[in-house]
Amino acid sequence: MLLIPAIDLKDGHCVRLKQGDMDQATVFSEEPADMARHWLEQGARRLHLVDLNGAFAGKPKNEAAIKAIIKTVREYAEETDTEEVPVQLGGGIRDLDTIERYLNAGISYIIIGTAAVKSPGFLADACSAFPGQIIVGIDAKDGKVATDGWSKMSGHDVIDLAQKFEGYGVEAIIYTDIGRDGMMGGVNIDATVKLAQAVTVPVIASGGVHVLADVEALCAVQDEGVEGVICGRSIYEGTLDLFSAQERADELCGDLIYEEDEE
Repeated sequence: MLLIPAIDLKDGHCVRLKQGDMDQATVFSEEPADMARHWLEQGARRLHLVDLNGAFAGKPKNEAAIKAIIKTVREYAEETDTEEVPVQLGGGIRDLDTIERYLNAGISYIIIGTAAVKSPGFLADACSAFPGQIIVGIDAKDGKVATDGWSKMSGHDVIDLAQKFEGYGVEAIIYTDIGRDGMMGGVNIDATVKLAQAVTVPVIASGGVHVLADVEALCAVQDEGVEGVICGRSIYEGTLDLFSAQERADELCGDLIYEEDEE
């Protein structure tokens, strides 16, 4: 069970939103690259970046901050003589040129959300052009998919859409319950498991993580295909300690990925 710190970027700063509301942004750091280093020092094995301005504008808006984070990740790997931690990025990515630019800059995985729903052909093309590097983000409430920074409900059924995207060749699915994101009320385990059981690609949970018990609950369903969880407000406000929570997850799940690598 991979615990993935979220670094949400708004106007060049690291923020957290409540239920995707740009007017309810709490600034946690003026320097996102410093925050990235902090999470690396706390044992993060992957970072999750979101260009919030980009998500609403439909084009990249925080490239400078993103490049600074990539630079920090590389420097940290050199300083500690370790592998570079993968970085996944979403928000405002609507064309193949943008994907290629970000991947060339050092991003490991591109997350496509709204564009996947509105332009499924674009998602199919992206999966074909960049195999193994495209993750689809499905944001939902009450089983229906939301788009445009959660401002619109599409009417699409989560599972139907997820199975369609799986057929295109996505690497993983990030499933966000938008009714819980930023509210720290617990993960929607039932909906996450239902989705994971319906597809064969890994599912990464997002939205609602608050305390260690939420991580433990996810570990209990890892075998259903829930591979990781994105942690936001909980690790920023201190209700969840990233280092000890990842240790606990490793104890419960067995650090299978790393054991396989060692073999």
